[in-house]
Amino acid sequence: MSENSQNGDTDDQGRLTRRDFLKRTGVSAAAVSAFPTIIPQNVKGANDQINVAVVGIRSRGGSLIRQFAGLEDVRVKTICDVDENLFADRVAEVREEHGYEPNTEYDMRRIFEDPEIDAVGFATPNHWHALGAIWAAQAGKHVYVEKPASHRFWEGRQMVHAARANDVIMQVGFQNRSRRNTRAAIQFLRDGGIGDIYMARGLCYKPRWNIGRYPNGPMPSDAEPWTPTTRGEGGTLFDSDYLSNVHYDLWRGPAPERPFNPNRFHYNWHWQWDYGNGDTGNQGPHQIDIGRWGLGKEEYPETIRSSGDLFMFEESAQNTPNTQTTIFEYSDGTIFEFGTRGLFTPADGDIKIGNVFYGTEGWMEIDAGGNWQTYFGYDGEPGPNSDNISESEYDPSDLTGGGGGGHFSNFIAAVRSGNREDLNCDIEVGHRSTALAHLGNISYRLERQLEFDGEDEQFVDDDEADSMLSREDYREPYVVPNLA
Repeated sequence: MSENSQNGDTDDQGRLTRRDFLKRTGVSAAAVSAFPTIIPQNVKGANDQINVAVVGIRSRGGSLIRQFAGLEDVRVKTICDVDENLFADRVAEVREEHGYEPNTEYDMRRIFEDPEIDAVGFATPNHWHALGAIWAAQAGKHVYVEKPASHRFWEGRQMVHAARANDVIMQVGFQNRSRRNTRAAIQFLRDGGIGDIYMARGLCYKPRWNIGRYPNGPMPSDAEPWTPTTRGEGGTLFDSDYLSNVHYDLWRGPAPERPFNPNRFHYNWHWQWDYGNGDTGNQGPHQIDIGRWGLGKEEYPETIRSSGDLFMFEESAQNTPNTQTTIFEYSDGTIFEFGTRGLFTPADGDIKIGNVFYGTEGWMEIDAGGNWQTYFGYDGEPGPNSDNISESEYDPSDLTGGGGGGHFSNFIAAVRSGNREDLNCDIEVGHRSTALAHLGNISYRLERQLEFDGEDEQFVDDDEADSMLSREDYREPYVVPNLA
């Protein structure tokens, strides 16, 4: 029996009760009557409409809206964002493309109260991924959550617990898991195509510019509009009028209470440890996932060492590195190296975003789009690639769609079947890949090599490192619960 059930806060199936959900999330008394009984979702038939809500609608959130709305018998019923300035354009896009208007909400908790919502997609800043997904699961909603699965390692494990305890489908947005070319590449590696694999590299060579510094508070009405970097044209003026439509305390959520700053808001939150995970935890998780997948590593590495710095930008609010090298070593000696380079750098071969696998007979390069090429021997003779390997050489039923669309349709198919085994990237898989980014960042921040006990998901005799697996300063009521 769990601690919660001993306290009377869960039902006899271990699910969070309606009363405790409302208490923990701070839902108002006026909203109680609208909240549904928290039970697992019924399995939907092939022709039943799936109602989806999307939380976080800027940038990647727009892609979630378009992908879900474009699927047969799927309706985006509600869109949600703490920045209400974004609603008009997104509503207009859905109306023009699909002939209906989604509802709008600024507080995700209202979505969880809606009994007609079957699933929720999250494209929020990283620091909201875990808590939003857990709240949704506890309300009986299926979950699609963008990468990285969590902001902290421990949060990912709580997401797994929430999905299992509430019997919901939870997919992580590692879209390569549903990309035909990438799946064929992994199968080629599994079949011994380049021999025994002893090493892999993940590459995140992505130019990033200085975010500079801004004073706290609303921007003056005559200021230069903010852009995601200090380069480029146009942008947004976060003045008092704009911020009057922003629920900034909700945006902060579990993070420390700090005043508004343009560099703590749209996009540039990626480069602040309070909200993001740097590029190793931004673009990086896609390639980390492919690396772990290609190596066939379900276990965690035993040692992690990471080093780097924020080079070149002296006047910058960024506190994550723009140059970072992380090496993961497994118990059998296999090495996985991950490189993050945000400054001037050449490609590695033909790749800047992608992976390289090294085997006893040759190597394979995979780019960001899943296109791959093999080379053999010391002379690097070209071998099979994604252009000349036909689908017929693999089980077509195992190639479940291309690109992001395939990943979204895979999620909806699993929602209909009610079987998490149908998912291409269940939360357990997504957690284990995301975890490597977290482990690397902890080593970087502590400036030393770390030893990790994968069975207990803790470091070996290292309380300082263990303290960084979670956040010690969650703000009430935005506290990720311990569901172990």
